[in-house]
Amino acid sequence: MLVPMHRLTRARSGLSSRDYALLMRLATPAKTQDFLDALPMNWEKEGATQHSPERVLRKKKAHCMEGALLAALALWLHGEPPLIMNLSARFGKGDDDHVVALYRRGGRWGATSKTNHPTIRFRDPVYRTLRELALSYFHEWFLNATGEKTLECYSRPLDMRRFGTAWITAPDGLWNVADALAERKHYFLVPRGNWRYVRRADPMELAAGRLVEWKESDPRT
Repeated sequence: MLVPMHRLTRARSGLSSRDYALLMRLATPAKTQDFLDALPMNWEKEGATQHSPERVLRKKKAHCMEGALLAALALWLHGEPPLIMNLSARFGKGDDDHVVALYRRGGRWGATSKTNHPTIRFRDPVYRTLRELALSYFHEWFLNATGEKTLECYSRPLDMRRFGTAWITAPDGLWNVADALAERKHYFLVPRGNWRYVRRADPMELAAGRLVEWKESDPRT
């Protein structure tokens, strides 16, 4: 259960005045999502990264984990818990996990995220439980090559306050955060015997699934 809390101050965050002012303009999850959508994808061309929010603002690009952390920080700066959640693909299918930042309005859950695809990003706060929220990603989560649906489970939320504030401006990769999220208890969405009934995406859905916002060849990425 979420409890009222104080906003994270600029002094405690360690952010510069410029970065703090930028994030304070992201006063709603919708505004945060707009900011993440406009941020180029981090293709990790020079190796895997887990950038802190400050590094994301310096690099001006992000992948899903980095975007979720920035969104969680924006929530904390506005007096809300900085929660992230992992959505995990079936092991061995060659698909990636996805990380979202969680928020609540009127007792219902929503999510903010950084993604290159049109269907697994923002979620309005209409979901009664995190399971409902996770299930909202199921139908459109498939392999573009085969249409096979692969979303398997979701994690318990990870409250970034457990890491203090050093993660906000950390100069090195936040691999400890990624590890902690992976180690959270995960809940399966599909009964084991029901996978055989799950229909693959059809040609029209496959065509829609190939839409992307950022191309790897874009010089900005």
